[in-house]
Amino acid sequence: MASKLTFRLIRKFKISGTNILILLSVFVGLATSFGAIGFIYLIEYFNELFFGLTDQLLSQGMEADAPKYWLPLIPMVGGLLVGPIVYKFAKEAKGHGVPEVMNAVARLGGIIRARVAIAKTLASAICIGSGGSAGREGPIVQIGSALGSTIGQMFRMSGERVKILVGCGAAAGIASVFNAPIAGVIFSLEIILGDFTIKTFSPVILASVVASVVTRAIMGDHPAFEVPEYSLVSAWEVPLYISMGFLLGGFGVTFTKTLTYFEDFFDNLKFPNVLKPAVGGLLLGGIAIFYPQVLADGYDTIKLTLHGELWIGLLVLLMFLKMIATSLTLGSGNSGGIFAPSLFMGAVAGGAFGFLVNYMFPESTANPGAYALVGMAGMVAATTHAPMTAMLIIFEMTSDYRIILPLMVTVVFAALTAGRLFSHSIYTVKLARRGIEIKGGKDINVLRSHKVSEIMDKNYITVKATTPLVEIFHKIEQTNESYFIVVDEDEKMKGVISFQDIRTIISQQTLDFLVIAQDVVKSDTVKLTPNENLDNAHQLFTLSDLKMIPVVESQDNNRVIGVVRWEQLTDYYNKRLLETLRR
Repeated sequence: MASKLTFRLIRKFKISGTNILILLSVFVGLATSFGAIGFIYLIEYFNELFFGLTDQLLSQGMEADAPKYWLPLIPMVGGLLVGPIVYKFAKEAKGHGVPEVMNAVARLGGIIRARVAIAKTLASAICIGSGGSAGREGPIVQIGSALGSTIGQMFRMSGERVKILVGCGAAAGIASVFNAPIAGVIFSLEIILGDFTIKTFSPVILASVVASVVTRAIMGDHPAFEVPEYSLVSAWEVPLYISMGFLLGGFGVTFTKTLTYFEDFFDNLKFPNVLKPAVGGLLLGGIAIFYPQVLADGYDTIKLTLHGELWIGLLVLLMFLKMIATSLTLGSGNSGGIFAPSLFMGAVAGGAFGFLVNYMFPESTANPGAYALVGMAGMVAATTHAPMTAMLIIFEMTSDYRIILPLMVTVVFAALTAGRLFSHSIYTVKLARRGIEIKGGKDINVLRSHKVSEIMDKNYITVKATTPLVEIFHKIEQTNESYFIVVDEDEKMKGVISFQDIRTIISQQTLDFLVIAQDVVKSDTVKLTPNENLDNAHQLFTLSDLKMIPVVESQDNNRVIGVVRWEQLTDYYNKRLLETLRR
């Protein structure tokens, strides 16, 4: 029905496919914003149910000041409810969800089952509402992406456009939950799509803006965290923020590996899968008896840390307890995001570092709360390997620009350190263990396993370096090619000429016989060799924005033996990917 409506609109009003995509991106933004609002209210409902009514019932007959040894029962009950939803209804809802979205974009043409949105909403709301140590970002990204994919499939969009709508949903989700439309766009482009071209940029921005406007109109326009006035006290603080970036990079990798360990542990545990989230909840509750700060997203603790109201000993302890609590929650199969726990760990780690340097250099350092604020961004950058997203989301969540310089420094060094210590982010490590390595929206393991020679086209057009401009015009008119390889007398490549290169002198007819190919050729043209893998070819296409790359015998010998075209590479990748999915 929806696809027929699309065709009618195109035929009657002569609407282009791009305009249809723009229109659908608005729908995705609207749907995701309402989904996000409903998700937030659902979390509040379950939180009241578990910690309001349940707390009251369980505490009856007990002394008010007695330790709440029954507390582990609450996240355990939450896990009992989450288990069947995840393992019986939609396994994609397990864990933090973003890897599944990345996999759908890179390998499945953006196809996400509609039921994932329902399962993720319920499972994550129950998990977080019952105290599970997880955040809202992963669920709403997956919910928004599922909505975008469903709308794209309803209107029979092509695979590339469905992917873009998935990115629209991810951006709209971040914009709605964190009141951060710019960070939502960058998150989608940097992590989900790996594509910053204008065809992707425009609909993603539009979806994010629409979602943000709707959410602000209904829930109010206010930052997630109210922070005191922080700024760079002196230039001597910059080395301290750099040092904190190094430390957070290492801490981020520790968190990534710890979560991976717990995921493997619970996967290998000889125990019914549907009961594993309950076990994780029970163990989490055991920690919460003594340190309830580890429950849920921990925003209240973050706020106290930003105002410097927690002492250094507790901050250091909470760093590691939150890491274990989150690993127990998500590793056992519960549903939620890792963004909020990363913010929590970054805040307490930064706060502890701030106390230390403030004690050592009281005259030239800011309040520990400033380091806590910067630490939030540093930890997010270290875990996600997405420094732009980390920097922008903290800026938008606090509406505070004054701390931006130390923020930038810490984020860069945290991301660089984490990348050097461990090549995978907390999102990609889960896929890498399944043999899937995603980069730039593609599974590069598929590309790396095939060579340039497999798709090299031996049908191409060359022109001599001495060919006059008028003859090149004739070649353009007689063929469908837009790129021509320029060779010398020994058939060795001198470079490439494109129609774009010569269009500026087309009107100057007096130059037809004066200008030759050698005068307008691009001598710094990129090239490939037959034995290079297709991942190298994909990277060159991405960096150079070309549609065709020459293939030479070797890097030292410029004799042209074929060309690789972008369309051929894309088609070949899709066919080989289909083979891997059918195995």
